[in-house]
Amino acid sequence: MSFDMCIPAPAKVNIGLRVLKKRADGFHNIESIFQTLDFSDELRIHRIPQKKCVVSCAQMLLPRENTLTKTYSAFCAETNIDFGVEIELNKVLPAGGGLGGGSSDGASLLKGLADLAEIQLTDSLADAVAEKVGSDVFFFLHSGFFQKGRGCALVSGRGEIVEAIEPRTDLSFLLVFPGVHSSTKEAYSLVDKAYESGLEVSCPDFSELKRFYYGLIGAWKFANSFTPVLINKYPLIGQALRDVLECGADWADMSGSGATVFGVFKSEADAKKAALKCQKKWKCVLTH
Repeated sequence: MSFDMCIPAPAKVNIGLRVLKKRADGFHNIESIFQTLDFSDELRIHRIPQKKCVVSCAQMLLPRENTLTKTYSAFCAETNIDFGVEIELNKVLPAGGGLGGGSSDGASLLKGLADLAEIQLTDSLADAVAEKVGSDVFFFLHSGFFQKGRGCALVSGRGEIVEAIEPRTDLSFLLVFPGVHSSTKEAYSLVDKAYESGLEVSCPDFSELKRFYYGLIGAWKFANSFTPVLINKYPLIGQALRDVLECGADWADMSGSGATVFGVFKSEADAKKAALKCQKKWKCVLTH
């Protein structure tokens, strides 16, 4: 398939993720720092005259309705464009890994559609589409990634409140994939049960996140509300986390609702040594 544009769709990690108790409407507010990584899916997009969205992916079987088709439908509803797209998705990010892969794919497609249609992707248009596709889409659209090639933000509300901040570029990240698939729905259910039992993970106040982020990694007090309940259900996550720390990570946790575990290193040399150790046991990726 020939294509008109090729767009990366980066992974994100959550550096700390506090899940607040369930709201009256059944949703949860979160407090987190999201950061994109140099590890991404790739979308090859070809404009076609028929008004439809056709997606092919060699790495996995996608459901008929997926993040990309939802994004296309939402964009059509907001703009009344008269063309369609064929998309070849090179899927590198693991599905259900807590790295925001599906949401990132959707955000990158939205940017591509706006460029093909020669429409300015305003905040209001971006938010109208993101609202119909998924909460993490807001981050990828408003983090600065499409402007700077790297994104970082304080994220709150259901994920729709995004305050872009300057990303640190001095860190190396070792991603470890325990081979466990946890659905977001299951993860939230487990956190709700923990709250009902009086168990809650201690996390820094939202007002403190930025200060910790720019400070010494050894002083980070970030925590992920999902981590203990997911480790309890899937011990492999706990094993991966222990191994990353034992390999020398300055800080480590699980990303999002799992199950990817990641270590943060201030020394790239130390990160490379850790990757060599970890890859003997785990599937892993070293990135920035």
